[in-house]
Formats: sequence, C-alpha cells, structure tokens
Amino acid sequence: MIRLDHDTDVPALLGDRNSLERQPAFWIEQATDRKTIAAYRALRTRVFVHEQDLFEGHDLDERDDDPRTVVLVARAREGTVIGGVRLGPVDDGPDLGWWVGGRLVVDPTHRGLRGVGGALVRAACARAEDSGVLRFEATVQARNEKLFTRLGWQPVRPVTVAGRPHVLMRWPIRRIAALAAATKSALGPLLADLAPGGSGFVGDDGAPVPGSDLVAACDAIVPAMVERDPEWAGWCSVLVNLNDLAAMGAVPVGLLDALGAWDRSFAARVLAGLRRAAVAYDVPVLGGHTQLGVPAALSVTALGRTAAPIPAGGGRPGHRIRLTVDLGGGWRPNYVGRQWDSTTHRRTPELRAMLAAVGKARPAAAKDVSMAGIVGTLGMLAEASGCAAVLDVARVPRPAAATMGDWLTCFPGFAMLTADEPGSMPLPAGPAEGAECGELIPGQGVSLCWPDGERTEVITGAVTGLGIA
Repeated sequence: MIRLDHDTDVPALLGDRNSLERQPAFWIEQATDRKTIAAYRALRTRVFVHEQDLFEGHDLDERDDDPRTVVLVARAREGTVIGGVRLGPVDDGPDLGWWVGGRLVVDPTHRGLRGVGGALVRAACARAEDSGVLRFEATVQARNEKLFTRLGWQPVRPVTVAGRPHVLMRWPIRRIAALAAATKSALGPLLADLAPGGSGFVGDDGAPVPGSDLVAACDAIVPAMVERDPEWAGWCSVLVNLNDLAAMGAVPVGLLDALGAWDRSFAARVLAGLRRAAVAYDVPVLGGHTQLGVPAALSVTALGRTAAPIPAGGGRPGHRIRLTVDLGGGWRPNYVGRQWDSTTHRRTPELRAMLAAVGKARPAAAKDVSMAGIVGTLGMLAEASGCAAVLDVARVPRPAAATMGDWLTCFPGFAMLTADEPGSMPLPAGPAEGAECGELIPGQGVSLCWPDGERTEVITGAVTGLGIA
C-alpha cells in the first residue's frame, strides 16, 4: 500500500494540476444501464414537460421502447448526466438505414458556451453513420435551426410537433458518393484517348474483340489485399473477371494470370486460391506469368464467347432496374462491411448457373457490381445509358447480417444489375435472388427512394466521366 500526503495524492494518481485543468468539462458515451437511461429521461421530463410545457406528464413514446434505439449521454466531470439524445430506426419495421434523432436535451445549468448540445449532435451523426445509416433526420425546434445548420445539417421543411413550430433537418451522409469518387471518378480523364470497349461498350468491364465472338476482361487485385489475404486474393481474381464476362452474356473459356511475389511460398498461396476458384468454376487457366523477388501483384485476364454481347449502356428511361444477388455466405473475415463472400461455399453447378444468367435472360443492359458497390455500379450503368437512376431501398434484396449502408457500398460476391422493360424475364441465376428495385429516368446521378416517397440524391452526376456508351 502506498501512502500519499493530502497535497499530492490526486495529482500523483491522475496527473499534474495543469493536466487536471485541461481535462474536458464533459464526455459523451452510450447509455447502457437502467440508471443512466433513467437519468436521461428525468432530464427530458424536467426540460420538455416542466420547463417548455411541450408535453403533459411525460414525453415517452414508442421509440423509447424500441430495443434498437441508441441513447447517448453527456456526463460532467463528476459523472452527472447533463445531457442526452436518442437515435434509431424510424419505425418498428425492418431497419432500412433510415434513422431519426430526437429528444436532444441539455441540463439548463450547463447550456451555453460549453457546447454540450452541439457535441451530442455530432456524436449522434457519427454513431448513425457507423451503424450503416444512409438517411438521418431530426425534427428540431425552430429556434434551434441555426445550431443544426451551423453543424452541417440541411433544412428540409417546416413541421409541427406538440403544437409548436419545428423544422425537419437532414444530415448529409456522403458515404456512397465518396466511394464512387474514390474508386471510379478518375477513369474518364485517364481513359479519354483509349475509348475502352469500343463503340457501344464504353463503360463495360469487358471488351468485345473486333472481328470475333471473343470478349476479354482484365482485373487487378489491390496489392494490399494480395499481401493480407493471398488465398482470398487468388479466388477473387477469378471471381471478378468471370463476373465481368457474365455481365456481357459471355461464356468463359479460359484465364491468364500475372503474379508477382516475394518468394515461392507466398506465390504458392496466391496460386492455391486462384486454382481452387478455377476448379470450382470449371474454367481452365490457359497460362500466364509468374515473377518472384518482387512486391505482391496479381492480375487476371479472362476470355469468353458470345455472338451478341450485352452492353452496360443499353438502358433507357422507363426501364426497370433489377438486382440479382447471391445472399448466401457472409462477411469475409477481416473485411466485415466491405466484402461479402457468397461464392467459396458454392458448388460448380450453382456458380455456373449464376454466370450464365444474363446470357439466358438477355436484358437490355447489364453490369456486375464492382468495388463501387451496388449504388455506384448502378450509377455507372445509368451513366453509360445516358440516364439517371432511382433505387427503391425497401425492395433491395439484402442479407440480415448486413446494414443497408454496408450492403449498398460493399463488394457483394455475385451481384448483377440489369435494366429492361417492365415485366421482363428475371435472371435464372440458380441460388441468387432477384427483385425489381429501381428505374432509369431522364437526367444524371442516382437517388434513393424511401417508403415515405422521399428521394435522397446520393450521386449527383456522372460516376466515371466516360460518357454515354
């Protein structure tokens, strides 16, 4: 046991007096116990019922009973709850990534310059985005509109709550636009002089070989992924190329690989994954190139055949968008929220059925979902077609293990977006599930359509800059 005199015990345990003075006046955390939630609700009663006279008796509602509701509280240095806010799904139906915040409250003795309210709002925004939310709103008392606007929120329209003027505010979530910009926006300027794909196929991931029925596709795997998970990188190098061929209705005939690796052992791990995928898909590796003693690098070229390739740019306003996706499997370890592994557990007949689906259904336009995610890829299909697109969030096929934000921005294994006349033939894609969940319309960009009829624009213009096919 260490004995300290009265003047030095606190600084010795917690730091010098200057450090203590620099400690924040409050901190924010999630309320996880009944006592904390009770303190938050008591503060709400004090402010909303007794001080502001917005409610009679209490301000509790169905969102307080929803187990998905998250409560964040601000605590003073001594631990007292001095503020709070709640957020969660808009109703008791499936969580579609549409959340609302509310019941923002600050103890009257802690209002003003200390910034408790603003900090709670910022924490709520961060928590919503971390939870895969794509639409986050709050009804704010009209007098607080300036605070929310200063924090980056956008006013939507005036509303009335408890007989008092409020404003519906929306937090701009740019997750989808940021992904599309990071993965695809440089393509147009870079490839302007190459016209990849040729006339009618600009923007496709595969390219018809002139004067033949061959289609060629080539994809490289990010070096960091090759280093981190070589077997998975090998598998994906086959997967993504065969998906590119499948989107054009081509039947795969062979693969060529180019591999760089530090040593023989590492190269063997990459090739093991590649070989396993080639066997599973029943597509031969025709040849390639392997070099040792160099940093990790992997690219694969796939060749397929079709007499009439299906373009990504064949859509027109009025065409319905269908997503056909394999919901089996789960998140790849170490890639939760980013890469869905739906293919490594599938048998060859299932994999071949998915690859053949576009060629059998022959929609007007098709594109496989790439690292730009479902919405970013839809934006590319719409751009190549000279259209805009609307995606109906509630109709998107989605596994229970994925939030909407993650699902619409991840690489989903096997997923095809097609555009065709209303009522056209679904893709006969074996274990994959399909649903009409959107529409091409005049304009540019992509909007999400929500169950209340509201549309939120998530991509405002062209994704790649490659132009109309």
